[in-house]
Amino acid sequence: MNIDFDIPTIIEGYSKGYFLMTDDGEDNLGWYSSNQRTLIPLDERFRYPKSLRRVINQERFSVAINQDFQGVCDGCANRETTWISPELKQIYLALNKAGWAYSFETWQDDKLAGGILGLAIGGVFIGESMFFNIPDGSKVAMVKLVEHLRKREYTVFDAQLQNPHLERFGSYVIKSSHYKALLRKGLKLNCHFDIYPSA
Repeated sequence: MNIDFDIPTIIEGYSKGYFLMTDDGEDNLGWYSSNQRTLIPLDERFRYPKSLRRVINQERFSVAINQDFQGVCDGCANRETTWISPELKQIYLALNKAGWAYSFETWQDDKLAGGILGLAIGGVFIGESMFFNIPDGSKVAMVKLVEHLRKREYTVFDAQLQNPHLERFGSYVIKSSHYKALLRKGLKLNCHFDIYPSA
């Protein structure tokens, strides 16, 4: 299904529980949904390996928001099989300029180490994709993003589809009906993603 390049329509689609993907690797965007949804917990169920805790304590990476949104989009799309088409990247860029899409990044000195691409709507963060250039870059970004969402009082971190990498952080699957109920409540909140605070 082709979609119109219209920011309010796109936000409405995500607010109803749909998400955008390129169909089977072709340059043809459509709305998708699932009878299940994967969430990253924002409570005590969130977890990560002790080895990653050591990396975080060593403070190898700094954190930023939207310092290189284009770079995060490119990094997320730069893989053998990707659902992020050039058209979808342009949509993400437009959503970023309109204040809906964000890149949550880790940096090592002046190099982009990793990042997470997502949309922030009300009290809901919808994670679209993640990548790394430097080992542990995206993992640290995940931990720091959860901390950030907690501080900003977000209630939903939607990861869309389950995979073994997300399971290491305590991700869990719920039915679509449950997800939509959480989504409706989260959208009523007035959370602000804002800029990551300086250390």
